[in-house]
Amino acid sequence: MPGDTVMPGDPVMPGDAVMPGDIGSRADLEQLLRRFYAAAFADPLIGRYFTEVAAMDLEAHLPRITDFWASSLLRAAEYRRNLFAPHAALHAREPLTAAHYGRWVQLWAAAVDGRHQGPVAERAKSQAQRIARTLIRRTTGEDPGTGGPGGFVPLSALLLRST
Repeated sequence: MPGDTVMPGDPVMPGDAVMPGDIGSRADLEQLLRRFYAAAFADPLIGRYFTEVAAMDLEAHLPRITDFWASSLLRAAEYRRNLFAPHAALHAREPLTAAHYGRWVQLWAAAVDGRHQGPVAERAKSQAQRIARTLIRRTTGEDPGTGGPGGFVPLSALLLRST
């Protein structure tokens, strides 16, 4: 019901009351994504995938990825692209492993935890883990749920936290 506090698993709808400190707007997402990408670009394991392999222009990419997360978490229905295609193209250039996706999940969770808490923030972390598992399966053929050799680090095992 509009005005009720958002619970885990519920979409955020216009008029919903978002807990203080939770992700509640596109502006929150943009700040979160800037924090995440600053860490990801500098990361020794995955940074070069962003800076060298994909040669990502953050300012060009940010509106699209903000659209994705706004659609996923805030029900904004702004993302109309294929999430898999750019990751498959990147994997074709230089293979990504479950360890790379695991690190992505770690950095994302640390960025979320460093700025937000609440049901939407928890959903953002869960969604990232689902995305990582799907991308691992589709790009490598590995099943990250089996704890295979790829090195996927489940969100529940995270020790990394934002500084």
